[in-house]
Amino acid sequence: MEPRERVSAFLPAGRGKNVATLVIVIGLVLLVVLFANPITVVPAGYVGVKDFFGMVSPTVLHPGVRLVVPFTRVVKMSVRTQEMKEVAEVPSKEGLIMNLEVSLLFRLDATRAPEVYKTIGPHYPEVVVEPQFRSAIREITASYEAKALYSAERERIAQEIFQLFRKLTADRGVLGEQVLLRKIGLPPVVANAIQEKLRREQEAEQMKFVLQKEQQEAERKRIEAQGIADFQRIVSQGLSQQLLEWKGIEATEKLAASQNAKIVIIGNPKTGLPVILSAEK
Repeated sequence: MEPRERVSAFLPAGRGKNVATLVIVIGLVLLVVLFANPITVVPAGYVGVKDFFGMVSPTVLHPGVRLVVPFTRVVKMSVRTQEMKEVAEVPSKEGLIMNLEVSLLFRLDATRAPEVYKTIGPHYPEVVVEPQFRSAIREITASYEAKALYSAERERIAQEIFQLFRKLTADRGVLGEQVLLRKIGLPPVVANAIQEKLRREQEAEQMKFVLQKEQQEAERKRIEAQGIADFQRIVSQGLSQQLLEWKGIEATEKLAASQNAKIVIIGNPKTGLPVILSAEK
């Protein structure tokens, strides 16, 4: 006798049918839970886009354990910051070909993830970000000379590439964060010529500084000489023959009163000052 027949033998006929029906229902529920997948887990740094047989919900699922309508497919899309590296040969304003290595930091706008999924798809970096980034690089570098990439304008170029990329992707649900110029390559002859030109420009600026410094030093010496001349003129105007004779008399009196052994002869006809002869041996 089969197990089901044994159970039916101990139960009334109507009750046995109810139990069988309950078992079938439970089995169907388990099948729905297993295959319909009404529970989903969205990892941190992602959002879930709900796709129910082609009908995409405008709302997203945030990280965590979420309940969804059975048979709903949940597409998990990253909203973390991503880096895209681009190595390209781009022309400069004067027609030189430069090898650039540029990095772009970007992320998906979480609120527009359903729109991006519907219009572009989950592979939006390859479809939208990469070609628009390349276009921005070529358009900006073509308006600058090659030497600008070796000067302070380098950061300005990176900023302009970033602004243009944001403009090109403003309606595509992609948020640009930063553009970094990582490496610049030119033919050796061109690179050496640019470096030599920059070196000479630096030397010219240094020479301007030296000349300016020398001019300032010459002006300082001129002012100093003028001051000395003015001092001598003022002093010479204040001196007279009578004053000099009087100062000589005062000095003679002091020498005469000194304890040092000496001979003082008064009356030098040229200067009017005493002649002092030492008596020490």
